[in-house]
Amino acid sequence: MKACIQFLRPFALVFGLIAFTSTIGFSQDNPNITESGNTDIPAPRDNFYDRYIYKEKRVLDYDHIHEKDVFWEKRIWRLVDVREKMNHIFTNEKAYFINIILDAAKKDDISLYHVFDDQFTQPMTQEERQTIGTSVDTIITFNPDTFDEEIQVVVNELDPTDVKKYRLKEVWYFDEETSSMGVRILGVAPIIDRYDDNGNFLNSGPMFWAYYPELRETLARSEAFNPHNDAARMSWEDIFEARLFSSYIVKESNVYDRRIKDYKTSPIDVLLEADKIKNEVFHFEHDLWSY
Repeated sequence: MKACIQFLRPFALVFGLIAFTSTIGFSQDNPNITESGNTDIPAPRDNFYDRYIYKEKRVLDYDHIHEKDVFWEKRIWRLVDVREKMNHIFTNEKAYFINIILDAAKKDDISLYHVFDDQFTQPMTQEERQTIGTSVDTIITFNPDTFDEEIQVVVNELDPTDVKKYRLKEVWYFDEETSSMGVRILGVAPIIDRYDDNGNFLNSGPMFWAYYPELRETLARSEAFNPHNDAARMSWEDIFEARLFSSYIVKESNVYDRRIKDYKTSPIDVLLEADKIKNEVFHFEHDLWSY
């Protein structure tokens, strides 16, 4: 019996070393294993591959346009109503368009400008950008122990669903070098309704202006929903550059700097005037040629 135990002892030592080595190798191959032996289960992903291409997308530079090549140009202001079916992408609950702009501004990736004019002359400070859309209310509460009145300050954050329209400022131009019509977006301004303390409607106006050429870097790396193909997600820059949105004209450059509704009172006349301006811009290039 003793001889058998002495014969098996080297084998037991070898099997012990193998088991110890396997345990060490398993813990090294498994970085999620803890000292207690528990393994952290990775969070499940709602896909079978990782999406990262849109995060690495780079902005393509515009072609250089020289002043001598611009034969004609017209400045146009448009209104994008997110309640229209084609514009529902602006109200995607996973990424509201207004939140994309505000997050970039608060991170100091872009600048925002006051709405005193639409020429991007007065930039907002960092403190002003941090408090855009927020409001402060004071309410009176009662202490349940002493029954004394206490004033409590409540900060109301911006509700992204309150932004129902966006104003675009763009320039349409004819390039003599390429003999083609082009358009460049200059600015984007979210429109919000304003109310008094009693909840009565006051007016509707822009919150700020964002300079679109500066905003392109952020939009190019912000994923947008593609209703036709889930595997080929678009960026927000694709939405604007391909003009995959619905809008109507509210103003064109004029000597009085008036909007259409300033000289057309009837809603039908306003729409007809906007459609007239759109057709004039659309047919300008066509009318330059003879067939």
